[in-house]
Amino acid sequence: MNAMHQYMLDNYRASQHGDQAPPQPGLHDWQVVREIRDYRRFRAVVPGCGPHGRVRETLTRWLHRRPRRRAACR
Repeated sequence: MNAMHQYMLDNYRASQHGDQAPPQPGLHDWQVVREIRDYRRFRAVVPGCGPHGRVRETLTRWLHRRPRRRAACR
């Protein structure tokens, strides 16, 4: 049984009992993705939690740059 079959079954049961219909599958997927992104951004600025992943790598690269050596002129 896939998600659509389960949704149709739940919808039928809700109509038989006079309850509110459940939300369609996939309806709130983007909202969940945004909330996860916001939560990760929040955790990055909470004291004691440093940046992770790409942010940490970029900051490390920027803060620990080695001076470039210039080519010797001949």
